[in-house]
Amino acid sequence: MVEFQSRPLQEVQSLFDDIQEHYLAQCAEKLNINMARGVLSSEQLDLSNGLFEQTNFIAQDGTDCRNYMGQQGLPEARKLFSNVLGVPPEQVVVDGNSSLALMHDCLSYAWRSGTCDSALPWGKLDDIAFLCPVPGYDRHFSLCESFGIRLIPVDLRDDGPDIEQVLELVKDPAVKGMWCIPKYSNPTGTIYSDSVIEALARMETAALDFRLFWDDAYTLHHLTEERVAIANITELCERHGHPNRAFVFASTSKMTFAGSGLALFGSSPKNIAWWLRHVSFRSVGPDKINQLRHVSFLKDFAGLEDLMEGHRRILAPRFDAVKSVFQERLSSWKVATWSSPLGGYFISLNCMPGTAKRVVELAKKAGVQVTAAGAAYPYGRDPHDSHLRIAPSSPTLEELKQAANLVSTCVLVAACEHRLGLITAA
Repeated sequence: MVEFQSRPLQEVQSLFDDIQEHYLAQCAEKLNINMARGVLSSEQLDLSNGLFEQTNFIAQDGTDCRNYMGQQGLPEARKLFSNVLGVPPEQVVVDGNSSLALMHDCLSYAWRSGTCDSALPWGKLDDIAFLCPVPGYDRHFSLCESFGIRLIPVDLRDDGPDIEQVLELVKDPAVKGMWCIPKYSNPTGTIYSDSVIEALARMETAALDFRLFWDDAYTLHHLTEERVAIANITELCERHGHPNRAFVFASTSKMTFAGSGLALFGSSPKNIAWWLRHVSFRSVGPDKINQLRHVSFLKDFAGLEDLMEGHRRILAPRFDAVKSVFQERLSSWKVATWSSPLGGYFISLNCMPGTAKRVVELAKKAGVQVTAAGAAYPYGRDPHDSHLRIAPSSPTLEELKQAANLVSTCVLVAACEHRLGLITAA
């Protein structure tokens, strides 16, 4: 990117003239492609159509799944997904279809009554703050904002959040939690190193009820044949004397059916008892038929891994198509960089500073929707106006090539405009 800034203005003007024509031609194609969210494609959803074939209602222990109760989830469902969460089955909750809803539950209960380690409900305190590795997941941030929780950005490095920043910030007793997507992070694909995970488990915090909101949403969502493994956060927290620190979340939303999957929560025995006590006020039991349906369909953890291999075969060519277009269109001009994740659902595209909002605007006018610039930062404020999140999962391969080509054009147009002084940094 520095090299582009040093190119002669005459050369930039020539590129600008050519690329504007290219952009207008692409606008005339009247595209309608959405790469804003990590939505499953129809091919991925079809992998789980076998769920419709399950008609049994009786669980292994004789429970009639059509009835009430079973607040923690069916034993066979908790056993199946204990490997996903990295905790024993008795420390697993299977409830509902949305892990984000479980995160909301945990925040709500802590806000109203405090955690099992709290002296006071969080809502009774003058100031509550969460640490937010950035770029990160916009829904995490907006969830905190809905409670009035202050968001503190932390730099996300190649091996996880900047631990030196974290260690300094957790000296503040107002810092009650931290968002973490430890594997194939949204949106960068970052994989937390074992040393970073251990540091998060070991560190001393001023708030005795500090919680890691450990959103392991993409733990089985590989894009290569490599099966990346990371350190077990709950085991490390217990080893270092902080057994209640980690709230671990996951779901089958990007494994089976996004709208009717299973939400998963794992933590210490005390945290599970705390959650069950509070959830009893809002529900008399989850959808156990759906839990039994998933167990019957998947059968065991090996069956779950086989299903995820099917997802990988569908997703990997889509990611490769986008990266190939970026390489062809953008690499020689050095106006952008992009991630090459080993798993997850997103590609991070880093444009020239001061141009991301303009790229989004240009792309929208030409019929391609991407996530809003700044969405991966607290309060939607990217200090450099350079980051964009690309979601290649839902469009067809041909659509992805068209969309990536159009986005590349927009990146070049915006870079030229910025270099020529036609737009300024936000």
